[in-house]
Amino acid sequence: MNIDRMVMAFAGSMILISLLLSQLHSAYWLWLTAFVGANLFQASFSGFCPLAKLLKKTGLKPGIAFH
Repeated sequence: MNIDRMVMAFAGSMILISLLLSQLHSAYWLWLTAFVGANLFQASFSGFCPLAKLLKKTGLKPGIAFH
């Protein structure tokens, strides 16, 4: 698995988990969904992703999106 796929898998997981928690606990969990979405949006323009930087330090191979 490369960094790009790991970032997308992590973001998708966080969105689904926050949606579930918003239904089971509190609507404030939707802020996590907004945060993940905003990070994905800004990464699409800037190419900067904090998670991608962390994953690169762990030795994961980069894909084409995050160098």
